[in-house]
Amino acid sequence: MESDGRELLRVEVIHAKPGVIWRRCVDLPPGGTALQAVQASGLIRHHPEWENQLPPLGIYGRVCEPHQRLQPGDRVEVYRPLVFDPMESRRRRQRHRQRKTAAEKAAG
Repeated sequence: MESDGRELLRVEVIHAKPGVIWRRCVDLPPGGTALQAVQASGLIRHHPEWENQLPPLGIYGRVCEPHQRLQPGDRVEVYRPLVFDPMESRRRRQRHRQRKTAAEKAAG
């Protein structure tokens, strides 16, 4: 990428799914956005279904808008949909613990 004398903005784009981590470093002009970083990384070519509806994005674990301006060294994360509802998972674990405690008291 050629520069007009201004420093380029180097950021990392990452997308993880079970067993696969996709990571690319890209250089953007100053003022580059999270969406521009994802586009420059080529990730959308691997996921054409995202062309019209990009999944949620984040920077270091904090959800951000696609138009969020980036800082040098930022890590743009492309999030995948949740497979389960975290609240429901917590409820199930709590019910399991309660049953286990009740069974231990009954046996003890």
